[in-house]
Amino acid sequence: MIDLALTIAFACIALAVLLNLYRLLRGPTASDRILALDTMVINAIALIILFGIMEETTVYFEAALLLAMVGFVGTVAYAKFLLRGDIVE
Repeated sequence: MIDLALTIAFACIALAVLLNLYRLLRGPTASDRILALDTMVINAIALIILFGIMEETTVYFEAALLLAMVGFVGTVAYAKFLLRGDIVE
């Protein structure tokens, strides 16, 4: 039963990644692209977590945590760049 649930979850998140990629490439504004990129990071974290559940190991959970921290910092830096035109003051 868990195998079926993992397969369905992988398919749903893969579809979400494809839709995010579309918004990233076709977004009318830069803020749409930032939001799409941030959502893609969240979906990548979900894929890593699902893979960790499938493989029954905890290494992937640590990798997902690191990706979450890097994704947050990257999103904040890009948003600050759009607002002020400079990241480091």
